[in-house]
This record gives sequence, structure tokens and C-alpha cells, in this order.
Amino acid sequence: MTYLYVVFLILTTGLLAAGVLEQRRHLAQLHHIEHRVLVNGIRGKSSITRLCAGALRGGGLVTTAKTTGTAARFIHPDGSEEPVYRKWGIANVVEQIGIVRRAAAYRSDALVIECMAVMPDLQEINQSKLIRSTIGVLCNVREDHLAEMGPTLDDVARSLSRSMPVGGVCVTAERDRLHILEEEAAERDCELIAVDPESVTDEEMAGFGWVTFKENVAIALAVADLLGVNRRLALAGMWAAPPDPGVLSVQTRAVGGKRVKLANVFAANDPESTLMNVERLLEQGSIARPLHVVINCRPDRVERNRQMGALIARIDPDRVVLIGDPTRSARATIDEAWQDRVTDLGGARGPEDLLDAILADVDGTASLVAIGNIHGQGEVLLAALEGLEEVAPDERPAAREQPPARPPRIAPPVRDRHEAHRGMRGNLFEPPPPRHHQAHRPRRPHPHGAHPSTAQPPDPRLPDPRPHGTPPHGTPPHGTPPAPRPRKHS
Repeated sequence: MTYLYVVFLILTTGLLAAGVLEQRRHLAQLHHIEHRVLVNGIRGKSSITRLCAGALRGGGLVTTAKTTGTAARFIHPDGSEEPVYRKWGIANVVEQIGIVRRAAAYRSDALVIECMAVMPDLQEINQSKLIRSTIGVLCNVREDHLAEMGPTLDDVARSLSRSMPVGGVCVTAERDRLHILEEEAAERDCELIAVDPESVTDEEMAGFGWVTFKENVAIALAVADLLGVNRRLALAGMWAAPPDPGVLSVQTRAVGGKRVKLANVFAANDPESTLMNVERLLEQGSIARPLHVVINCRPDRVERNRQMGALIARIDPDRVVLIGDPTRSARATIDEAWQDRVTDLGGARGPEDLLDAILADVDGTASLVAIGNIHGQGEVLLAALEGLEEVAPDERPAAREQPPARPPRIAPPVRDRHEAHRGMRGNLFEPPPPRHHQAHRPRRPHPHGAHPSTAQPPDPRLPDPRPHGTPPHGTPPHGTPPAPRPRKHS
């Protein structure tokens, strides 16, 4: 018996020692990454992660990133990416250790990583033990994961706040519960920066080849500004960044003389985000009436099914199609005025059967908006539509004003890592736009000085901020190098 106790003691001591060594090695790797950005919130985390990484790459920082949304991806410093390997396909917060190790191996200036924890305790552990972010992002507070973080939206706001960096900076686009975030930030000695989406112009949004929102872009610009990246270079880097696989998109498919515009809104599976996406597509003219809304139901997401059904009255579609199971959970919350427009295609159906039933009541051209959760029959529907011929979209209605043409993309500068460390990234001609600070504290000085090699030619897509008569590229007459332009303090 004594022998077994000795073996148990040796094994326990060995495991404890291994854990301590791994923690010390992990903290050492974190120490080698100067800037760590942890993106948290309910909707748009993956897109914001990609935008932040693109903005920092645009300013010349060696940046790695990792997303966790529709398809987990590790993004290399050159912008290329690969799927995150998961043993048995199961996600676990411990995988963040391996991501930090890879980022440190690249000698990254910055790591932008999406929070993958849902439980409030795990969110705090992810921040305090695994990432120790210097900049936090809390994009929004929406009605999702109420069982883990709720039951109220105030509770969700407090749960998400547990990922705020103590003594650091947090950027948010949340408005309705900003006062709660301010209280939580004050408890953690964290500087809270609330961004204004209207600070992003329509011309700047026109540079994106995929659908995103001003709130997301404003957050990425604020993060880039905190790390000394000029707005011009940050926008150029974001324009060049590839979109997330689950990004909002519209495709036009043709079958049997019918033309269907498919809007995949599955990724925004809370009611407010779903409604915002549909309204944005209608405003842009990407989709038009007649509008057919497809709600995919799941047995383990009954409450979400009910939320999507209740959303129908606000979307006001011409037809509602219910797929998946149990469809009765969604139909029960659809307003009585739309009950006669409901087509119930519940249960497990094959791709051809499901597609034929959905398109049976489509005449000519129609818009098909897929909402709810993608898994199950949603994946079957998308796979069936993927096999159809993709055609060019119809011209927008004449009454609708055409948006500005998408400008050509500008490749972000590629510079040597050592050169990047010698100067502040993206130091061009204009100071950053004013930010809305909720906590008025002195700005943290950037650790690097300005370097003339970071000056870039002005971007023709943005107005020239130079005073009249200023020589190009910020170089004064007679070739004398300019003195670094000081940044304005808030």
C-alpha cells in the first residue's frame, strides 16, 4: 500500500512541476509579443479580428491573428491563413496556448485573437492566464448565450467585461449598456474608449469588397490608432484583408428560368444583428422584394428559433419558409398577420427535395434570406444552392442612388521587422481623428519614435490633409528630413 502512495505522490509532483514549467514558458512567450489584442462581444468578433489584424499589417507591424467563428483560422503575418487543427473537432480554450506559441515564433509585434470562451469564468481565465491582453475589444452586447451569461442583457454586459485588461485599454461600440461597461472598466482601472460609427465615411466603406459595418471598422481604426498606425495605412490594410468565411454575403443563382438572390445571414443568429443585416442589404439594394425568409430551426436552440419567428413582423417578408426541427417553436411566435404566408418544410430533407420545395413558390426573380443557425438543414440548403449556376446580379433599381464605385485596393507596405521597430508605424501627414474617451487619462506614449521611412504616398481615396504648399511626402524644401510630427493628446 505504501508503494502505491509513493507512486501517486511522484506522479502528482511530476504533473505539478510540468504545469508550472508550461505556465512559465507560456508567460515568457507572451512577454515577447508586445501588443496583445483580445476581441470579445456577441456579434462580429471574427470580422473585427480580421479588420484589426489587417489595419496593423497596413502600418507595418508583424501581426498574427486567430479567429474562432464560423471556421477557426490562424492568420499569418503575410495575411495568408490556415484552419486551426482541433483534435476530434472539439474546441477548447487551451488551444490558445498553441496560438501564442506560434505567434511568438514569428516574433510578432502584435497578436489579435478572438475570445472563444462563453462561460464568464472561462472568459476571465482566458484573459488573466492565457492572453493577458494589453488592449481589449468588447464590440457589442446582444441577446445570445443567455443561459451561460444571462438571464438579462445587463448580466451579459457584466460577463463580457470580465475579459477587460486590468490597467489596460478597452475599445467598444456598445451604446445601450455603455454605463455598465464604464462601471466595470473603472473597477479594473481600465481606460474605456467608445467609438463613433459615424466617424467612418461612406467613401471609406466603399473600399471593402465584402459587407461589413461602420461599428466594426471604427473599432479597428481605434485599435490601430492606439498602436500608432495612421488612418490611411490602417484603411489600406483593412481593404486588403480577406473576409471571414461566415461574412454576410449575397449571391445570385439561376435555375429553371428563375433567379434567386441568396443572402446568407446565418452567422448573425441573434435577432438584433439579423435585423440589422437584413435592413443594410435592403438599403444597399443587394436584395429586393419579393422577399422570402428561410428560418432554420434546431432542437438545441429552441429559444433562438422563437426569437427568429418573432422577428418576422419587423422584417415584413412576402413569404416565410421554416426548415429544420422543431419548426413549431418558430411558428408559434410568428405574428398572426404572417401565418398565412408560412411554408413549413420541417424535418430532415435531402438537398434536391429541400431546394425544390423552397423554389416552388418563387416566380421570376426573388430574394432569399437565410436566418437562424447554419447547422443541420441550413448547411443542406447552402450546399444545394452552391450547385446552381451563379450569374451576375441584376442592375439596381433606377430610383436607388448608386453607391460610389469601389476604388482600387492599395497593397499595405511590407517592411523589415527591424525597420518596423525603429519607427512609429504609419506616421503620415494628419493626426488621428478625435476619439470619445469615457475615462479621461493621459495617453500612453508610443514606445517608438518617428522614422521617415514610414512615410507613404497619399491615398487618392482620401482627402489630402496637407496644408497648401506643403511639399509631397512631408519632405520640406532642399531635401531636409522633417521633424516627427507630434501626436495630439486627447
